[in-house]
Amino acid sequence: MHAVILDGDSLGQDADLSALRALPISLTCHPVTTADTVVPRIANADVILVNKVVLSADILRQAPRCRYIGVLATGMNNVDLEYCKTRGITVNNVAGYGTDSVAQHTLMLMLNLATSAIPTMHQVQQGEWSASPFFCLLDNPVIELANKHLVIVGYGTLGQRVAELAKAFGMRVSVAARPGTQYTDSGSSGREPLDTLLPSADVVSLHCQLSPDTAELMNAQRFALMKPGALLINTARGGLIDEHALLDALLNKHIGGAALDTLSSEPPPADHPLLTARLPNLLITPHNAWAAKEARQRLISLAAGSLAAFLQGV
Repeated sequence: MHAVILDGDSLGQDADLSALRALPISLTCHPVTTADTVVPRIANADVILVNKVVLSADILRQAPRCRYIGVLATGMNNVDLEYCKTRGITVNNVAGYGTDSVAQHTLMLMLNLATSAIPTMHQVQQGEWSASPFFCLLDNPVIELANKHLVIVGYGTLGQRVAELAKAFGMRVSVAARPGTQYTDSGSSGREPLDTLLPSADVVSLHCQLSPDTAELMNAQRFALMKPGALLINTARGGLIDEHALLDALLNKHIGGAALDTLSSEPPPADHPLLTARLPNLLITPHNAWAAKEARQRLISLAAGSLAAFLQGV
């Protein structure tokens, strides 16, 4: 049985693929696959392993032998699942592999914003501390997270882990109702509508999936509901935020800051307005919240386990 990995380098060049190579398959690993090379690479594949390469219905029609697609990620929006269903192609993703990695990245972003760590370190590098008449620099805002109100949107395993870590800092945590769902009794569900929670939120952290209900969830109307000093963290999907509205909210000081690990287009164009803004209260990391080596190896092991189970049932 022939298997191909289309974008192996997206797992990191230090990734150990031995768990996949140990399976009864003939495995070809392509470091990178471009749009014009994907069809010839999957034409004779029984198994396709993919991270972010798009597998549309038109592309999959040209892979007549394909019986299994293993998505080396949690999100599966790059695969036409409806077409796979009609063709009888099994599609599995990998969930829960990066909970601790993403949760610690979320807290890292939150702490950096709360302490103005990046702009303050830049001051030190530029010699401002050495030139200061005082023993410290107090030019940038610093807040304590203790007793601040954290609103979490998306309360799966990851959201729950972030809540646990935030509580260790003494934060008060609320969970927003799932977007698109109406809760008539917030007392029994333990959740309230996001719009109800936003005015009191000191930090909003996004951990929900991108769907029609959540696309541009954070928009101009919701930024207007937030406190001027509130912080926004997004380690989920870039499409959850109206990026132009976010930039406007930051420039006009409607919110205190934002830290993003994802953007709506990845990799983003060099002239993306959030990249060129160069604001001290806007932190952007390159979608690497999941990148701890332990998490990446866990992903490979789980993907190998799912494929092994499929092969045993063949």
